[in-house]
Amino acid sequence: MERMHGYSSASVALEKLNDLGYTIDYNIEFDDLLDHADKFKIDYLFRYEGASDPDDESTVYGISKNSGEKGVFVAGNLSLIEGKKRDILLQLELKEREH
Repeated sequence: MERMHGYSSASVALEKLNDLGYTIDYNIEFDDLLDHADKFKIDYLFRYEGASDPDDESTVYGISKNSGEKGVFVAGNLSLIEGKKRDILLQLELKEREH
């Protein structure tokens, strides 16, 4: 997994990932990620903090499935996300840290 901070904003990171073929929006198509989390991995991770409030953060994930499908997931402050979305994102991050 590449952790990159070089893009000026989350929207620029999303644009660059789109150029790399990450075209599925897993914020909308979350059921596939929910049902098959073990088949996904995080390829890119971009974190952004708000200029005036560190709690105003966002994270852009470039995620791929072992079948070759690629997409993005955008999350605000992970501590504020509830339920399965937070659990799956944390699971994917921990899996990548183990490698």
